[in-house]
Amino acid sequence: MITIRLARPEDEAVLARIDARTWTSAVSPAPPPGPGTPFFGEGARPGNFLVAEHEGEVAGYVRLSTGFDIPAHRHVLVIGGLAVDPDRQRLGIGRQLVDAAVAVARQRGARKLTLRVLGHNTGARRVYERCGFVTEGVLRGEFRIDRHDVDDVLMARSLA
Repeated sequence: MITIRLARPEDEAVLARIDARTWTSAVSPAPPPGPGTPFFGEGARPGNFLVAEHEGEVAGYVRLSTGFDIPAHRHVLVIGGLAVDPDRQRLGIGRQLVDAAVAVARQRGARKLTLRVLGHNTGARRVYERCGFVTEGVLRGEFRIDRHDVDDVLMARSLA
């Protein structure tokens, strides 16, 4: 059984482990988190994360955040990260986290939910598409990863 809830401060260590275990250049253009890097911090508070529990243990997270901090953009929320423990992948946890993020975004009054995903991350793109996201744009060669140009795909879902 999978349950989704808001993150709590005591989730920090397990979320940091999941983050470290799932980081690869296939999923992030940023450098990997260093040992001991705090998971929560400025702009990444527990209230910004939904956590999935599988069989009573934290199995993954999705981060919801605001986009541009201007009045004209307040109707948009952003999925700024999604990770599922490698030992618990392929159980539908990622999809349930995205579906929960959509529901929470609606509860918070958002009319649009956006995200960015690397072009070669086809698994994540399929999950997002199954959850109703569409590609709104592609920044070709936006990142240089492992000596290859990698596209940044902008995806969104209307919540209206």
